[in-house]
Amino acid sequence: MGATGAVSPSTTAVITGMGIVAPTGISIDEHWQSVLAGKSAISRITRFDPAGYPVRLAGEVHGFEAREQVPRKLVPQTDRWTHLALFGAEAALADAGIDPAEVGEYEMAVVTSSSSGGTEFGQREISALWDEHPSHVGAYQSIAWFYAATTGQVSIRHGMRGPCGVVCAEQAGGLDALAQARRLLRTGSRVVVSGGTDASLCPYGLVAQLSTGLLSAAADPARAYLPFDSEATGFVPGEGGAILVVEDAGSARARGAGAGYGRILGHAAGFDPPPGSGREPALRRVIAAALADARVEPSAVDVVFADAMGVPEHDLAEAAALAAVFGPNAVPVTAAPKTMTGRLYGGGAALDVATALLALRDGIVPHTGGVGRTAPQYQIDLVRDQPRERAMRIALVLARGYGGFASALVLGAPAA
Repeated sequence: MGATGAVSPSTTAVITGMGIVAPTGISIDEHWQSVLAGKSAISRITRFDPAGYPVRLAGEVHGFEAREQVPRKLVPQTDRWTHLALFGAEAALADAGIDPAEVGEYEMAVVTSSSSGGTEFGQREISALWDEHPSHVGAYQSIAWFYAATTGQVSIRHGMRGPCGVVCAEQAGGLDALAQARRLLRTGSRVVVSGGTDASLCPYGLVAQLSTGLLSAAADPARAYLPFDSEATGFVPGEGGAILVVEDAGSARARGAGAGYGRILGHAAGFDPPPGSGREPALRRVIAAALADARVEPSAVDVVFADAMGVPEHDLAEAAALAAVFGPNAVPVTAAPKTMTGRLYGGGAALDVATALLALRDGIVPHTGGVGRTAPQYQIDLVRDQPRERAMRIALVLARGYGGFASALVLGAPAA
């Protein structure tokens, strides 16, 4: 870990670069156009034959060839989840206009979100052990599966020797990682590569997900993932995510980067009480704490990017938290891009943040594709059918992870 400077609480964190690698596209524009068109990328799994599994649909990243888009020597050493992040980091740095060679190596940091680590790589090596002999297990198994592998590989690839870490909080981790990026800026880092990706669409990875009992077994891709819908039966898994470049606003302007895509204004995280305790879930308190951290009143929030799990019990808890903070039907809510990509776990919240920033930029709330009507018990203004044009300055992004994680991030449009 590199040395850092004095704490600067007044630092304003801005996101100056984005690298998107998602089922909806492997560029910013491709993803955003897919989202606005409501173009779903959920379909039958092709990375392996899912015929013997109850869940056969997922959001896969197509058009990504690791040997063409990642340094070739790294391909056999790392998992697909890391391949996606290496591509995303390269794209994000280019989008931000940053050449790492021109920044002090100890002034660059990396903090990413990870959910399951390198499951596909791990399954391949475990199969070699089972079917063959220990000598058939590759040496890179010791690091490729590890939750911090992506952070480490991005750090090594770009010579980033400042503080580096990984947040393991399932879907909530993407927001928590960005909050940590903001903290690192306050202690002297100039550039932080953050966000996250995931890629657990292999037999081992799918079976692990099935154990939660939260996945949808629907056969129709158009009706498989329906958050806040009366016919919701769970969510669809997916792969991919987004890597983001976070900088101090003053530093970004000084190097000519302008105001970036937007500002990180506030964050809070919490954990649900034990089931059966009778205590309310953490999300309402987390939202209130994030708004307080941002010094933003609920009435100032223009759009909410919901966690939108697609599980009736969890959707009801989220809708209740939103109604308690903002009032019933008081703020536009969207479940985009999840209903088009599936839940991306460690990569999902980062992709939500990227999508929210694009929504603020263009003044468009993307719609929740596929949801026919909001069930009456959900007192939220869910944007359906088509995008909604609206002047916006503040967005709230929510994320929850399996086991009780809850996180909220407040984003602001670029400063004038």
